[in-house]
Amino acid sequence: QVQLVESGGGLVQPGGSLRLSCAASGIIIRYYAMDWYRQTPGKQRELVATMTSGGLTNYADSVKGRFTISRDNAKNIVYLQMNSLKPEDTATYYCKMVGIWGQGTQVTVSS
Repeated sequence: QVQLVESGGGLVQPGGSLRLSCAASGIIIRYYAMDWYRQTPGKQRELVATMTSGGLTNYADSVKGRFTISRDNAKNIVYLQMNSLKPEDTATYYCKMVGIWGQGTQVTVSS
């Protein structure tokens, strides 16, 4: 059974940084593509970042240059490093792999 568990969210001031983690079990992450999404109340989930099994990455224009997706194959964890955070980055962030979603972690950017 595949499970994804996000962590690392919290409250941060504008301009600050956070690193989100997505720990996977029941699956070996290096063989699969992985996505990070985010969602705010009343809106659809937005694809933020993608990493293919081969390590190629892609980002939403709104986060390009500020967010970085990476993975640690030994730990079976995918990360989302978020720098220069803005209030509009406030959302619940989810990881997704092989159609499975994590439970989400809340990120709030506010002074």
